[in-house]
Amino acid sequence: MGAWGHFNFDNDDAVDFAGEFMDSGSEVTLLEALIPAAEADEYLEVDVAAAALVAAEIVAAWRGHPGSDFLPGLLPKVQHLDVSDEDELTDLARRAVESVLKESEMQEQWAEGSELAAWEAAQQDLLGRLKAEPVE
Repeated sequence: MGAWGHFNFDNDDAVDFAGEFMDSGSEVTLLEALIPAAEADEYLEVDVAAAALVAAEIVAAWRGHPGSDFLPGLLPKVQHLDVSDEDELTDLARRAVESVLKESEMQEQWAEGSELAAWEAAQQDLLGRLKAEPVE
């Protein structure tokens, strides 16, 4: 049985993406996860949604606002992230989270259970951290 929880690092797809980012530590890895979700015109599969949410968590942490469940081992990689356009990356992250919240397999799975409100609250918290001013 796989791991599953309402925080963004609480599932197997998220941990897989975090591992990919640990290996690459690059903005390209984040863009590959964020762009499909941010620009989605259709339903997002759970693996795409999970990767996008973790990529957005990484962007928020890079801006100085890691979530309470952020993986401590990721922070050194995040601190060395070289970003070409901070505003564009942050906008993609926000749009990706909004897309997952709007129409995704992940959202549907949470709607079927009793913890939809907790999952939505975690995503609203992420959006708030992405909208906050960066910490210098």
